[in-house]
Amino acid sequence: MKICAFIPARYAATRFPAKLMQMLGNKTVIRHTYDNTVSTGLFDDVYVVTDSDIIFNEITNNGGKAVRSKKNHESGSDRIAEAIIDLDVDIVVNVQGDEPFVKRAPLEKLLQVFDGEEGKNTQVASLMQVMKEQQFIDDPNYVKVAVDKNMNSLMFSRSVIPFPRSKNDATVYYEHIGVYAFRKQALLNFTNWKMTPLEITEKIECLRYLENGVSLKMVVTDYMGVEIDTPEDLERAAKFIQEFYN
Repeated sequence: MKICAFIPARYAATRFPAKLMQMLGNKTVIRHTYDNTVSTGLFDDVYVVTDSDIIFNEITNNGGKAVRSKKNHESGSDRIAEAIIDLDVDIVVNVQGDEPFVKRAPLEKLLQVFDGEEGKNTQVASLMQVMKEQQFIDDPNYVKVAVDKNMNSLMFSRSVIPFPRSKNDATVYYEHIGVYAFRKQALLNFTNWKMTPLEITEKIECLRYLENGVSLKMVVTDYMGVEIDTPEDLERAAKFIQEFYN
């Protein structure tokens, strides 16, 4: 199978404009994401897909590969779909540009769910990690996911799911990590569907799959570091960076 990674990268992020061009240590956030994705050694090619000349030049001027979006897109998945429509690729991995601490092991586990007889039925997969700090469980900037006993997604929400009706019961919360793997046709199907009611309400693009009857196979990973959505996240990432590279 030919496997490629694509990193959708918007410059004008709503909550934290230009966040991907912020300096994190000795280089920008988007370069950390790109370089660390390449360093996993899992992909035939890695591309940044962007609507921004600034981000495009940041990657290509530093020896990386980037593609300019020709259209305006509602989501990173739509942006990637435009880039792959004529590309010979079997599995497409979407690594979010604001996830700079990319490691090999989680992505390798993600790709493994497409292997073997059982893997033939997997159309879309994504990562999640256990949440333990209540402040993040309650924070709508952190997307939560509920799964069935086979680790298929049941629901994604910015609200607390599951809701702990009894405070005496042990409840496991999972944070959805915005790293996806798709079969090519599954991603192209996604772009042909209209935005769905829950997707519009929650502003979570993967709900479009659920609302069209496609579950995501969820893979539990160890701590993925810091997703950068706010200036405060960037401060946390700056503290985490030495631990990551040592």
